[in-house]
Amino acid sequence: MLSALRAHSKGDPNKLVGGYMSHGRRFREFLFGDSSAIGIAVEPMKYITKKKGSVQVSQPTVDEVGKYLKRWNALENYHLQEDALDKLFFSLCPNNTDISDILIKVSTLNDFYSTNIFSVYPVAKHILSMDVDARLKAGDVTLISDIQKVTINGVEKNFYSFATKYCSHHNPLEFPIYDSYVEKVLKYFRDKDGFSVFTNVDLKDYIRFKGVLIDFRKFYNLEQYNLKEIDKYIWQLGKEYFPNNYGKSK
Repeated sequence: MLSALRAHSKGDPNKLVGGYMSHGRRFREFLFGDSSAIGIAVEPMKYITKKKGSVQVSQPTVDEVGKYLKRWNALENYHLQEDALDKLFFSLCPNNTDISDILIKVSTLNDFYSTNIFSVYPVAKHILSMDVDARLKAGDVTLISDIQKVTINGVEKNFYSFATKYCSHHNPLEFPIYDSYVEKVLKYFRDKDGFSVFTNVDLKDYIRFKGVLIDFRKFYNLEQYNLKEIDKYIWQLGKEYFPNNYGKSK
């Protein structure tokens, strides 16, 4: 800056620097809405003062859901993974009376969804002990809380998201999946539109979580879609607008 002043200005450049810096600060304060610094009332330039990280998610509509469902089907890795899981859960290993079948399903879900289960055998053994098939078929949502808590090496683990995935892949219409992306979208629209009354902690209670999803579907007039379709839509919104800084969440 000093070299530029020497070349293009008269007078001592060292004295001129202070004046130019002062004008620069005053101009910046004008741009960012600090009118007290220049002694006049000004409107801040809103496109400059927009908060970093602010998000504007498109309003849920029938057309928006349809658009995201088409997008899901166009993403080969997503729908082929789901097709493989459907084959495993519905055709190859539909029941939960054999530890080997349960181990295959737990291991596959853990790998596909990165559910961070480091020892799958205790989880599979836990599921086997509960005789879950009739409850899965009936859509018994209390089953989630029974599956999610597993004691491994004397420590109780809480595999809530995994439990929703395990049940959902047996009965997708009755067991929507909880996931961090879904949670973020539900909280966003709660704060924006007040579509349902719930606390953040409520979403970790599966009965409340499912009720919130039903509220979401009703509030935005999306009843033509089942809960599995709503889940696919919300999950994609979360992944698009609220991405995690680490691996795959679901």
